[in-house]
Amino acid sequence: MDATALYRTIWRWHFYAALFVVPMVLLLALSGSVYLFKPQLDRWEEHDFRGLSAAGAISPNRQLDAALAAAPGASFYSYRLPEHPGDAAMIHLGLPGGRGMLDVFVSPQGRVLGSLDPEQRLSETVKRFHGSLMLGRAGDWLVELAASWAIVMIVTGLYLWWPRGRGLAGVIWPRLRAGPRVFWRDLHAVTGFWVAGLALVMLLTGLPWAGVWGSAFAAARAELGLVAGPQNWKVGAQAVHADHDHAAMVHVHTAGQNFAPLSLWVSEAEARNLAFPVLVLPPGAPQAFGPPTGKVWTVKSEAQNRPLMETLTFDPATGAELSHERFADKHPIDRLVNYGIAWHEGQLFGLANQLVGVATALMLITLAVSGFVMWRRRKPTGLLGAPPLPPTLARLRGAAAIALALAALLPLMALSLAVMLALERLVLARIPATARWLGLRPAGLATNG
Repeated sequence: MDATALYRTIWRWHFYAALFVVPMVLLLALSGSVYLFKPQLDRWEEHDFRGLSAAGAISPNRQLDAALAAAPGASFYSYRLPEHPGDAAMIHLGLPGGRGMLDVFVSPQGRVLGSLDPEQRLSETVKRFHGSLMLGRAGDWLVELAASWAIVMIVTGLYLWWPRGRGLAGVIWPRLRAGPRVFWRDLHAVTGFWVAGLALVMLLTGLPWAGVWGSAFAAARAELGLVAGPQNWKVGAQAVHADHDHAAMVHVHTAGQNFAPLSLWVSEAEARNLAFPVLVLPPGAPQAFGPPTGKVWTVKSEAQNRPLMETLTFDPATGAELSHERFADKHPIDRLVNYGIAWHEGQLFGLANQLVGVATALMLITLAVSGFVMWRRRKPTGLLGAPPLPPTLARLRGAAAIALALAALLPLMALSLAVMLALERLVLARIPATARWLGLRPAGLATNG
């Protein structure tokens, strides 16, 4: 296949990838930009429960009694230590009859200030929309498909951007005085160049959570036996708190019963100076990731900056420390994934990470808008405006190699590509009007953008 035919084929892939991805890019970039600021959103949502007086503070045990009295029949799942003196403690309860969860906020003096449904919190709602469009598993697959095709869009876009002997104008910076057509083309190409690396990192670090890719990765992680212990990230739209150790939790349903150790473990957690949020979990409590806690007390940091995470377990009978897992103790594969998740969520290095994430989202939105404008300006009346097929389809080895490489890494994209090609070749190309509208008939060379 000659260079012109390969260029036109890749241009066509880029067009179809963008056609599907652009609406999703807008949705995911906007929702992702909001979720980057989860810590700020959570603090704003809890503003009534922060900055209180610390005078006359009571023990965590009595705070727990107050929370359980406010929710009769509930089970104690975790106690979140206040971030600052004077902040309320957050006590996470499981409601009776499988009616969900409740976060109860108790002042240092033991007054129940209010409660929030953890599944309905603002940041959790944004997260569900970003991860699955709030459509469950089908939405999760759709988001993964869009992310996979966005990778195709960026890789093919870089191929089309490649200078091929041109100067830097229109490659590294846009030509602002060359007319609207050149301006929109340059804005699209130059923005694509500058955002490509950041966008690829953002997309690739999201794949371990995706339903299909993440499940395959989790299976490989377990089957290869290289990584011990459960992974500490959710895959797809799976639910958390789906299971717990009923036998170990028999004693955690009634206020004031068998909770004498709680204050001890809270004191232990305070002494460890762990990164917020810091949780104390009783024996048998369910965890967001991994199996229930078993017959031990657990103290853990669930910091979004995942390298700061730590988990300790203690023998409830003797108080002896049974285990202490730090980030450095994890397998390199898990450390790499967790670094990626912290980056993706904007928490790896604080505000700067959040601002880089916002800049990435804004550039992706610029790509989407400029691509749409270019398409509308170029689109012939009555046609989709797809780049025409090359006149010679005999040798597609270069394009096939790229397609196979991407398919090996992105199984959902590979499946959709196979369906699309079969539909195009076996059905759409046989309908003259549809084939003409889609540009499935080889035509003379057209210029890009």
